[in-house]
Amino acid sequence: MSLSAAERHAELRSLIAYHRERYYRDDSPEISDAEYDELDREIHELEFAFPELQSSDSPTQTVGTEIAETFSTVEHRVPMTSLDNAMDSSELSAWGERAAKGLAADAVIQYACELKIDGLALSLRYENGVLVQAATRGDGRFGEDVTANVLTIGVVPKKLVSKTKAVIPSVLEVRGEVYLPIDAFEKLKAAKEAENVVRIAAGKKPEPVPVNPRNAGAGSLRQKDATVTAGRGLAFWSYQLGEVIGGPEFTSHHATLDFLQDLGFPVNPNIALVNSMDEVTAYCEKFQNERHELPYEIDGVVIKVDDLAQRETLGFTARAPRWAIAFKFPPEERTTLLKDIQISVGRTGRVTPFAVLESVFVGGSNVAMATLHNEDQVRLKDVRPGDTVTVRKAGDVIPEVVGPVLSLRPKGSEPWVFPSVCSCPMKGELTRPDGEVNMRCIEPNCPQQRDQRIIYFVSRGAMDIDGFGEQTVIQLSDVGILSDAGDIYSLTVEQLLTLEGFAQKGAEKLIVAIDASKTRPLPKLLTALGIKHLGPAASEALALAFGNLDDIMNATEDDLATVDGVGGVIANSLISWYSRPDNKVIIEKLRAAGVEFGNVEVSRLPQNLVGKNIVVTGTLVDFDRDGAERAIKDRGGKSPGSVSKKTFALVVGAEAGASKLTKAQELGVPILNEEQFKVVLETGELPA
Repeated sequence: MSLSAAERHAELRSLIAYHRERYYRDDSPEISDAEYDELDREIHELEFAFPELQSSDSPTQTVGTEIAETFSTVEHRVPMTSLDNAMDSSELSAWGERAAKGLAADAVIQYACELKIDGLALSLRYENGVLVQAATRGDGRFGEDVTANVLTIGVVPKKLVSKTKAVIPSVLEVRGEVYLPIDAFEKLKAAKEAENVVRIAAGKKPEPVPVNPRNAGAGSLRQKDATVTAGRGLAFWSYQLGEVIGGPEFTSHHATLDFLQDLGFPVNPNIALVNSMDEVTAYCEKFQNERHELPYEIDGVVIKVDDLAQRETLGFTARAPRWAIAFKFPPEERTTLLKDIQISVGRTGRVTPFAVLESVFVGGSNVAMATLHNEDQVRLKDVRPGDTVTVRKAGDVIPEVVGPVLSLRPKGSEPWVFPSVCSCPMKGELTRPDGEVNMRCIEPNCPQQRDQRIIYFVSRGAMDIDGFGEQTVIQLSDVGILSDAGDIYSLTVEQLLTLEGFAQKGAEKLIVAIDASKTRPLPKLLTALGIKHLGPAASEALALAFGNLDDIMNATEDDLATVDGVGGVIANSLISWYSRPDNKVIIEKLRAAGVEFGNVEVSRLPQNLVGKNIVVTGTLVDFDRDGAERAIKDRGGKSPGSVSKKTFALVVGAEAGASKLTKAQELGVPILNEEQFKVVLETGELPA
């Protein structure tokens, strides 16, 4: 054993103990879950290589941390263990093989798959059917007594009643996860940001804003004043039994969940019983893809052997059961250094601050820049160059700086001040119009605005010119070939060949794509012009109402405003845009190039879905997602992205979003399969 291994082991012990306190006791972590998992994994690997480093108080043998002095101490009659982690499919398969080897060769194993809720583990103790105690996990043996606060959580039963008249145990300990639903978190976050606006206006420092539902939920549960907890909107999922005296005998885990549901405990509807590790893997993949459709946060899947006798055979390690494992999803949050704050200028002159970061791998890619949204958000989050910050990248969402780790802020740090002039060569003045949250560059010749307008014009959601990338726009703009979107249609192969990276074939292909874009539908052309406030929906409404770009540009503000979905703000913006001489020049360049101004696709289908909102989720056989939405809109209906009280029906395909299904069931919205959807398209009515 080398001295360096022993020194690193001692360092890891200290680091893990420190970060456990920040996470479990203070609800104020300084590193992300993924970074903590890396420390935990490293110390496991060290102790595997050098067994003599392991001791009974090693982090590999213990759970959580010592409890805070804020609450009285509760001893768990049955220890609340942690779970070992699988970070990828190979580690998950290895666990499955170990579990199978620990049982008889002919054993048939079923697995219960449960979503790993990103919350706080909780134990509820009932005596003679009455809730007498609620405690956090703490260090696994001792937790915090949070009974008064848990009594304010509406979904937690206070007195047990069996719907099936089952015998209620004289002592029943129920374990589960307290969590803060995403909508409750957003309300809490918005309220804190509103408070900070007042504080800043009064010359006071802003207070920390909750960075994620897990920390906000844990902090809400640990409030000294239970009335504060009551107003936070905490929820609870039950998933396990602890101590049980009396009552029914169980042979399987899923039977215990049925029993809990019978007694009124909330049990997650996405729990599944499967028969093979292949099915386990499929379940994990499904919810890794759909995690952002749920109304609460998850960070993985928990897999448990279902048979309780098999669990007894498999037993426990020092800190975790051998019959269960947590499959962790790739991290979506990391901490890293905020090196600088800079600004970018968009096509309408909107100025957006962004963070220049020390590159960090998060959400499946390396992130070196992240949005800071606007001046108010920088001030409210109080992020500063030199800070260690939490960076989040959920799914395909643009990376975002969530907030600073205040305990790691350098001494002498000063708040960042928004610049007063544009970062472009014109050094245009930056102003903030009344009633807006964004700063704007008011220099009409700002080259950054020009470039962004052209980039938007050629993008997929606008004229969709394949192969016309951002870098090509900037190169053409820098050499003076492109001054506005109208110049696109006079480009030649020879001009493109002067650019770095262009060969004959690529240049010819781009010219063909440019020519093909001349026949795009009018709504696409309107959207591509980049007029402030005018998006795809209003563009489509204007195209249907007027039929031609010239008629739209010649219409009065009142005529425009009367179009359903347009209104006064968009109408005023249209009039202002067309009144500028430089924009009139663009229109005439497009006309001269042969861009179609009147290509309006008018549906000739019966308008039998007017006034009806139909939501589509999952994969259909005869429609892709865009095709299903188009079929609804072509018949006068609307296809929003979420279920509400106004939803006429929810159409469900394969691998449907769990949150939409749950919401539809709660609201009593009709749920249709694909064949029933076709009936609705044909008749405008729900099938009998």
